[in-house]
Amino acid sequence: MNLARAAMTCAAALLALAPAAGAQAAPSDPPGTARGESLRVATYNLSLNRNAAGQLVSDLSTPDNAQAKAVAEVIQRANPDIVLLNEFDYVEGGRAVDLFRDNYLEVGHNGASPVDYPYAFVAPSNTGVPSGFDLNNDGTVGGGDDAFGFGLFPGQYGMVVLSKYPIQTDAVRTFQHFLWKDMPGNVLPTDWYSPAEQDILRLSSKSHWDVPVTVGKRTVHVLAAHPTPPSFDGPEDRNGRRNHDEIRFWADYVTPGKGSYIYDDAGARGGLNPSQSFVILGDYNADPFDGDSYDGAIHQLLDNKRIVDPQATSEGAVEAARLQGGANLTHRGDPRYDTADFSDSAPGNLRVDYTLFSRHFTVDDAAVFWPVQSDPLFRLTGVFPFPTSDHRLVWADVTLR
Repeated sequence: MNLARAAMTCAAALLALAPAAGAQAAPSDPPGTARGESLRVATYNLSLNRNAAGQLVSDLSTPDNAQAKAVAEVIQRANPDIVLLNEFDYVEGGRAVDLFRDNYLEVGHNGASPVDYPYAFVAPSNTGVPSGFDLNNDGTVGGGDDAFGFGLFPGQYGMVVLSKYPIQTDAVRTFQHFLWKDMPGNVLPTDWYSPAEQDILRLSSKSHWDVPVTVGKRTVHVLAAHPTPPSFDGPEDRNGRRNHDEIRFWADYVTPGKGSYIYDDAGARGGLNPSQSFVILGDYNADPFDGDSYDGAIHQLLDNKRIVDPQATSEGAVEAARLQGGANLTHRGDPRYDTADFSDSAPGNLRVDYTLFSRHFTVDDAAVFWPVQSDPLFRLTGVFPFPTSDHRLVWADVTLR
């Protein structure tokens, strides 16, 4: 299905994708699964990032890329109504998103039914955007580690929201340019970053998005992000601290009285109205018990009284932890909640990918797409080097009350 594009008018130069002219009009009922106000929501770090600008477009321009076929099949098997894709390189004009839909998602794979997402949202990412400063303090300026978010080119490791339900493009808020120093009580390492660097350093390593989606007669705010891994630094823990505050951003955004300091890329201030329903999606690079996270990072969301955690599980994660051993044997967390298959020596497998909901929802079911080795679908997750990603798709079935 070919989709036209309409540029949104705002400071961040966002891109909205809408049905092409001449496409069949939307039915009176909302698109998707015809389940009224029940829907399946998912997050998936599918590792469709590439090492050079333009490479993802090249890989998706034909229907023959093995990894793209495999991650598309995972999405088809789960069949979410709304899904956030992490590590999908941002390409201006939305070309990569269109190619992925046309050549992969809308083509059945190995008996899985095609899936159609008429609505998509993409926007620029801080990754790979030069800061002009020596942010890693190695004595030189330039390269991925001196960008506003780590990346070898602008947009690497970007993200996409796909939806079977209409996206309210005029109401999207992005927070790409929000400065870390402007978060009250932040844990920014001021001994590491100079005053001049603090004045330009953005909080989000990619971006934070509030993407409103129309579900029936209601609006669901999809809060999407991908905080930096809390590693690849030194004793100053600059990435661990940034990960903590990137996570805190959403905790403040959804908590009444906490988000008044927040401003978006269009200059509007404040957090989310407490009457609004929301879902927080993404790879947050933080496990509740294990790994290198700054103290309490993900608990800022998991312990928030306004947030419901479906606690998705899988049998495959339990099997993987047992067979791989290593760091997994000393973990405090229950492996059934793991969502990523990381190095066995350290940090081991972790829970880092989340679908979290406001209390406007009732959770009906939830799972991590991580089959056991005897399952025929294990070929879609496999072992290193993975046919898809080191992360697993996480989904939840919910009903909007």
